[in-house]
Amino acid sequence: MRPSIALVISDVDGTLVTDDKRLTPATVAAVRRLAAAGIGFTVASSRPPVGLRGLVQDLGLTLPLGAFNGACMVGPDLAVIEEHTIPEEAAREAVRRLEEAGIDVWVFAAGAWWLRDPDGAYTDLERRTLQAEPRVCADLSPLLGRAQKIVGVSRDPAGLAACERMLGQALGAGASVHRSQPYYLDVTPPGRDKGAFVDWMGRHLGLAPAQIATFGDAANDRAMFARSGLSVAMGNADESVKAAATETTDSNAADGFAAAIDRLILGPAVPL
Repeated sequence: MRPSIALVISDVDGTLVTDDKRLTPATVAAVRRLAAAGIGFTVASSRPPVGLRGLVQDLGLTLPLGAFNGACMVGPDLAVIEEHTIPEEAAREAVRRLEEAGIDVWVFAAGAWWLRDPDGAYTDLERRTLQAEPRVCADLSPLLGRAQKIVGVSRDPAGLAACERMLGQALGAGASVHRSQPYYLDVTPPGRDKGAFVDWMGRHLGLAPAQIATFGDAANDRAMFARSGLSVAMGNADESVKAAATETTDSNAADGFAAAIDRLILGPAVPL
């Protein structure tokens, strides 16, 4: 028998929203049905807090949210509840190695998105996603003692995957290293991944892991899957992500989130 789910935690990009960053009517309706059933809903995202503002408004979110892959917990008003930064030594080593590999670097620190080239790869996408402008800074090094997230950005997914392995080995326990998208490699504070946010929410609400369901599509979502009783990989996820989940659903372009909410949580457990 399927356990009773009291909380759903979802990734955002590639999961809750479409590739052009839209919430579909079916997704909005599914979140509203969860609320009507007394089931909590929140998100865990690699986005900074400002990038979650629209979701709070459109979905009527009332629980804490996990930004920066769970390294920053904020309330629905985006006020910080708890936040962590990357150790400075690890941050500097990450930036050095990313630059040596020819990968563009973004730094999220002091409440802003910092970069050197405002016209670089994926900057327009990030502007649309965050509804915010970057701050241009020729020298990022003064920010590295207070960085909450460092992002390596590349149009070469295979090269970035190789860099993920290299950087993960180089930093070890000094930072968490995961791709949040094929073109984004996130470096975040050690031990503060999305799985830690699931644990934090469980403690906050007094819930056991079996009462929590998680949704995701990327490598950084596997940590959530390992801490929840029900985990759902999107149809657009890599096979390794699907293998880590207990269930799969349709893609984010085909309302996979809404379909799984009905099939696995609110409705009878029947095949898609």
